[in-house]
Amino acid sequence: MSKPKSPRRVADNEALAVGTQIRGSAQKLNLVAGLIRGKKAEDAMNILSFSKKGMAVEAKKVLASAIANAENNHNLDVDALVVAEASVGKSITMKRWHARGRGKSTQILKPFSRLRIVVREAEEA
Repeated sequence: MSKPKSPRRVADNEALAVGTQIRGSAQKLNLVAGLIRGKKAEDAMNILSFSKKGMAVEAKKVLASAIANAENNHNLDVDALVVAEASVGKSITMKRWHARGRGKSTQILKPFSRLRIVVREAEEA
C-alpha cells in the first residue's frame, strides 16, 4: 500500500522547476528573474547566457531544468514554451562571526534564496 499521488501544483500545459538553495540574496536574484519574466524560453536562455550578473548562472540552471521537465515529464512542445512565472523568495541564512578590535565581534550573514520558474506552453494564435 502506497501513498496516493500528490496533485500537480501547476496546470496541465505548464512545467515547474525550483532552485531551493541558491547562494546569494533574494534581491539580486530577483533582478535576474525580472529579465526573463514573460519571455519565450529560448530568448530567456539567451538573455541569461549573456548576462553579466553572477546570479544569472544559477537562474539559467533552474530554467534549463524547467524546460527539461516540460519536455520529458509533461510532453510539452519546447519551441512554444514561455516563462509564465519566475518568483524569488528567501531561504536559509548562514551566520558567521568576524573578530573585531577590543575583543568584540561582528555577525556576518550569508543568505540563500529560492527560485521558482514555471514555463507554459503558449497556444498558437
